[in-house]
Amino acid sequence: MKKIILPTDFSYNAYNAISYAMNLLKDEEATFYLMNTYTPAIYQTEYLLHSPGQIGLGDIYQSESINQLEELQKKLEKEFKNPKHTLITPSAFNILVDEVAAMVASEEADLVIMGTQGATGAKEIFLGTHTVHVIKKATCPVIAIPADFEYEIPKEILFPTDYEVEYSEKQLTGLLNLSKIHNSSIEVIHISSGYDLTEFQLQNKGKLEKILEKIPHKFHDLPNQEIITGINNFQLKNKMNMLAMIQNKHTFLESLFIEPVIKKIGFHVSIPFMVIP
Repeated sequence: MKKIILPTDFSYNAYNAISYAMNLLKDEEATFYLMNTYTPAIYQTEYLLHSPGQIGLGDIYQSESINQLEELQKKLEKEFKNPKHTLITPSAFNILVDEVAAMVASEEADLVIMGTQGATGAKEIFLGTHTVHVIKKATCPVIAIPADFEYEIPKEILFPTDYEVEYSEKQLTGLLNLSKIHNSSIEVIHISSGYDLTEFQLQNKGKLEKILEKIPHKFHDLPNQEIITGINNFQLKNKMNMLAMIQNKHTFLESLFIEPVIKKIGFHVSIPFMVIP
């Protein structure tokens, strides 16, 4: 039984991400947590000094959240009619990022799937603030679904790496499971830095080869270039259905999230983006 957390703000993008999740795991026994968090839009002095219940704000926001979750659950059950899926609708007075992290821990969740943007997301922004913070805090893989992305089976998964990670099968469980479910090929790309691989990198590459030996995969070595350029160029020549990366201190993910220059050089992921802790 897989446990999937699906944060929602009831926007179109959130629903699109939930639909993707339902299709991605349509043949799997799974429990989906349709999670909504609520906080008052304006924190008034009275609100800070007293409990939400005393001035009625908490009840209003809670009721609205619960009602919308119930409507969403009915809509999904009607659209997908999947007896293998169980839908649970937690509503919490909390900040989204903190609630996702808490629920991942308490439910021992396998995966978080969410949209890249919320209700007010600007199209030119690569990842919305909430998505970035969830990725940074989550202790399980997070898949971010681009706005307007129509579901397609992830037959080809692009996996860029610098071989600076001591891979383990446990760490890559989510990626391996997806590959097994959909018979996906994992396309590993390494972009040269202009130097030979170190002994440490060679050891890690060997570990990765062993982990991937039972599933379809290929290793690609690309010439020295910016990693973002390499990813974009590879996707132009090879149809990919998902991008997967490990988040660690060696990757460019941290700068990707905080550097506005990234937008200018065209790193707009148009396919689902899995980030592995």
